[in-house]
Amino acid sequence: MNVPPDPARTQFVSLLANALAEGSFRKLVLAKGQTTDGCQRVDVRQVLARNEPLLAIVQTFPTNDITKSVGTEKGMAFLRPLVLEVFLRGHLTTATEQIDLSVSKRGSGAIHRSQIRPVPIVAHGHDRPKMRFVDQDRPFLTELGVTDPAGKVIPSMARKWKQINKFVEIVDGAIKQSDLKSPVPITVADFGSGKGYLTFALHDYLRTALGYEVTTVGVEQRDDLVAACNLAAQRADANGLTFLQSDIESAVLPKLMDVLVALHACDTATDQAIHRGIVAGAQVIICSPCCHKELRPQIKSPVGLASVLRNGVHLGLTSEMVTDTMRALVLEEQGYDTKIFEFVGLEDTSKNKMILAVKRTNSHGDRAGQAFAERNELKSMFGIQTQYLERLLSGSSTDGVAN
Repeated sequence: MNVPPDPARTQFVSLLANALAEGSFRKLVLAKGQTTDGCQRVDVRQVLARNEPLLAIVQTFPTNDITKSVGTEKGMAFLRPLVLEVFLRGHLTTATEQIDLSVSKRGSGAIHRSQIRPVPIVAHGHDRPKMRFVDQDRPFLTELGVTDPAGKVIPSMARKWKQINKFVEIVDGAIKQSDLKSPVPITVADFGSGKGYLTFALHDYLRTALGYEVTTVGVEQRDDLVAACNLAAQRADANGLTFLQSDIESAVLPKLMDVLVALHACDTATDQAIHRGIVAGAQVIICSPCCHKELRPQIKSPVGLASVLRNGVHLGLTSEMVTDTMRALVLEEQGYDTKIFEFVGLEDTSKNKMILAVKRTNSHGDRAGQAFAERNELKSMFGIQTQYLERLLSGSSTDGVAN
């Protein structure tokens, strides 16, 4: 006897079909698939080809992507069984709503719908403009000097504008991969928030575009920047966003945090930030490390690499790679799916490496054990005795936690 599809899946298919029929469809993402062909994700958007609206469907596989453009009817025929039988997560964006489908491993589904600001349709050909995750008319951009009062990007801030959008795009993907589902309230901490560009952008996007009830704290040591950012938050009506003067270790924050950001924290300050995120149970941890000094004096040349590492520039690069790999492996041991990648191009910033960690939805104890073995092998290869994040986790402290 055939088992009828889960009602939530069926409803999601109907909502998708209605959005396409009404012209309110903007974007669809299907994730966490139980596929036989290895497809991990499906992204769908609308394009125009010879003045005919088509669905551009991108299937993501471990080693490649497959892209095809089809009419709406054929597109629905392709997508319907994927929603009803294959994928456990669906994210449908319409002109006015974000509609999320979540299906448990037992097959029980649920739908959450949240209102968003109207999203203009983007249905272009190959010359379509770049998608921006942040609208230029957001008040905080003017307060921070990124745009002028008319909402135009100030030429000297073009690179910062690009960084802002890329950062929000990365966080958007991480949030949707995690178990953080609106409208559950979430807490964000940004260590080393500086002038607040990315802190404001993330807070605003989570609150206005994704519909979260969000509390964000920017932590910065420089008093003048903290005062300026708090004033800008008041002027921009950025409710729930505050800035705190403190270092990473002693900042008094909520016991539980959902998203932790630490961009350009110098040397072991990155380890302090990661440690605080792990202890606080953060679902998403995002770091952009710099100034890798700690391991450099410990590194010994493996057999055959003495001629390479006798050059200071190569030793410095090796220290950077080993340090960040060890951090990523520690995060894997602690239950996170982790990747290291280039944030933006070197032409935009020289500090462009990012570590992104998203808490796994299941234990994957085998991955934790494998990461532990890989880390020990790496330490043995380069003669490393100890690393700061390891030491912090071996004697975790509750300093800086609010009661």
